[in-house]
Amino acid sequence: MRSWLVVILCAVALGVPVGLLIGQEQGPNREPGATVARPRKKDTGNTPDDSDLPKIPSKLSKKSEVDSTGLANFQSDVSIVTVDVAVLDNKGHFIPGIPAGNFRVTEDNVPQPLKGVNLGEAPMTVAMVIEFSNLFQQYYGDTWFQTLAASWGFLESLRPEDYVAVVAYDIRPEILTDFTTDKDKARDAMQRLNIPAFSESNLYDALTDTADRMSGIEGRKAIVLIASGIDTFSKLNYGETRKKLQEAGVPVYPIGLMQALRIMAESYGALGPIQQMDFLQADNAMRTFATETGGIAFFPRFMGEFPTIFQNIHQALRSQYVLTYEPTNKAHDGSFRKIKVELVNPATNEPLRVTDQKGKPIKYQIIAKKGYTAPRAVE
Repeated sequence: MRSWLVVILCAVALGVPVGLLIGQEQGPNREPGATVARPRKKDTGNTPDDSDLPKIPSKLSKKSEVDSTGLANFQSDVSIVTVDVAVLDNKGHFIPGIPAGNFRVTEDNVPQPLKGVNLGEAPMTVAMVIEFSNLFQQYYGDTWFQTLAASWGFLESLRPEDYVAVVAYDIRPEILTDFTTDKDKARDAMQRLNIPAFSESNLYDALTDTADRMSGIEGRKAIVLIASGIDTFSKLNYGETRKKLQEAGVPVYPIGLMQALRIMAESYGALGPIQQMDFLQADNAMRTFATETGGIAFFPRFMGEFPTIFQNIHQALRSQYVLTYEPTNKAHDGSFRKIKVELVNPATNEPLRVTDQKGKPIKYQIIAKKGYTAPRAVE
């Protein structure tokens, strides 16, 4: 009874409706024909009516009318690559005002002449992919409530113009709500998440399925993954998942769950060596998925860290430098091209030294996707 009271009090402090925490013992509504419509540009600044959006059965749309700043774009025989870059300090804050001449981009270790460097801010298109599994419920009863609190908290942090879809997964991914700017629809979808019904957690399949469906959506986009990182039954393995995520080009921002519970369990010897190794591998997989797609992985140890995490995701996605270049490699061979973005001092060709207002050096990290798949010539 005490643990339930603590959970409810924490939920109230976070702004999570208690109704989300006290639900019927059932899984998500598995009605057939779940649809996801494509995001579209606003017509007059008013919130669009989603009822007239085209529906695509059981698919996240691969097309959008949002301005393109996220993927490599190709037109006729000329390839123009667009790379969104976030430069963050050691506290996760975006660093503005970096001159265009300090950016250097290499493709497969070959320097690329930049055509443009611009600073942009735009609405986001986000798919929330939520682990909805009973895998750990029997051992850690509070884990699911933490998942709900994190999911609800991120939803509430979105701006009115941002598009969001909600995807839950256990033995398979389930699209719970369409891409929409109507946050009430997303809230209604999350009300369907009550008590998990299956003890499978097919992370790799759910993640690659969502990334593939989002690969053609233009504009600022991301997958926010709220999960333990454990995969139990996916058709794809870890290596295949990495490759598909690289090809899709959708940044992944994992929020790892159960950190505090795992640390406590390890201190009491409740986790065996195999379980500890499983969790270490899960954390490493989520870090890799984030790094290779241009996202950031977070592993909070207490609920109070979530607001800062949501703010960091917004900063990394919303405030970015938009770099464009025409690759020197003109071959349309369908190969994967590795991209590296650096900040350099053009006078010395050494890494750029960034300082604060007092002249003290600032440690920074560059967030950008690691590459793209070149177009293949039409035979």
